[in-house]
Amino acid sequence: MPPLSRGALIVIEGLDRAGKSTQHARLCQNLESQGRRVKSLRFPDRTTPIGKSIDAYLRGESQQEDHVIHLLFSANRWEAAGQIRSAIEEGFTVVIDRYHYSGIVYSAAKDKVDLSLKWARDPEIGLPRPDVCVFLDIAPEVAAKRGNFGREKYETSAMQKRVRELFYELMGTSDGLDIRVVDAGRSVEEVEQDIIERVNDVMEQPKMAKPLTAILPWEEMAHIQG
Repeated sequence: MPPLSRGALIVIEGLDRAGKSTQHARLCQNLESQGRRVKSLRFPDRTTPIGKSIDAYLRGESQQEDHVIHLLFSANRWEAAGQIRSAIEEGFTVVIDRYHYSGIVYSAAKDKVDLSLKWARDPEIGLPRPDVCVFLDIAPEVAAKRGNFGREKYETSAMQKRVRELFYELMGTSDGLDIRVVDAGRSVEEVEQDIIERVNDVMEQPKMAKPLTAILPWEEMAHIQG
């Protein structure tokens, strides 16, 4: 693979128990084996003060109004925005387990509050835009059979079904330009190979010679290809 003029921003997304953490770790190892310098991140980052509030909420130890918790999730990503940009400018490839895509769809999926995809997305405008997002697609009923399902607030079959529907709705917007779908219902090795192929394809594109861009309003992103 040819050297890049900067690092890449890669995101792994999917339903709960889709295998994100496993594939995130394997992708980092694979990129490092290619000689890449890699930084690994995960959202929410539960180590910051905001992240600790989110962690308590997800574990059912505290309550938050739905608009408030959404903005806390967004703020948690903004806390790391400068770190992400600096790392990429220094030539590191940043691999993130969950990013703004999950933030948008999980809030919009709640059935007791009217949070549109657009409302949920607006606070993310200006964050670093991924070069590629790999969505690990799996049927909610299959994910629910995997270990530890149900430990946290959003791990219910109804919620996961709605989240999956909204991920596909999001793919129909300008954000879909960055998303590649991988069937996560297969073996770990098969999923890993598909992810590597999709990531390598993006990292070999001419856009990697250009500066990292920012997430823009949908109407502006619609005019930007890559």
